[in-house]
Amino acid sequence: MNSIKNIVFLGMMGSGKTTIGKLVSKKLGKEFHDIDYEIEKKTKQTIKAIFEKKGEVFFRKLEEKITLSFLKKNDGLISLGGGAFLNKNIQKEILDNHLSVWLKWEESTLIKRIKNSKKRPVASKLNEDELKKLIKDRSKVYSKAHIKIKCDKLTKQEIIDKIIKFNEKLQIIN
Repeated sequence: MNSIKNIVFLGMMGSGKTTIGKLVSKKLGKEFHDIDYEIEKKTKQTIKAIFEKKGEVFFRKLEEKITLSFLKKNDGLISLGGGAFLNKNIQKEILDNHLSVWLKWEESTLIKRIKNSKKRPVASKLNEDELKKLIKDRSKVYSKAHIKIKCDKLTKQEIIDKIIKFNEKLQIIN
């Protein structure tokens, strides 16, 4: 990794990437961007509507373009959509130039959070076994992250404090 440009949050949908990212960015006094929100703002459509009208392939191409454009901006915090880090171009850019933080939760916690969500197009069509497989498959990719935080036994504040401490150790964003 050269000099680190951004702190990037990744993990399953429902892992708290946006919530934690916003809170850490306030503590550091830095900009925060949620890629799903940026996609919705740009297209004036919800993620669910984009999936329904244009399909996942269209969405993933748009997600890649918007994510890479935000990653090129320095000195901030970024929350990725649950599937974004699966994209090889996004993954390479993050692993080479940014600090990636995986908010890791127990499978049962994630399933409780996402299984009945209507706004999560990938998860809304899956039964519990399929959801478990999705979590397992994505976890293999998320495990490449620079920092892995097991969140289940931590409070929100403890998660934030861990990220702030990593930032201070590495003097990433001053």
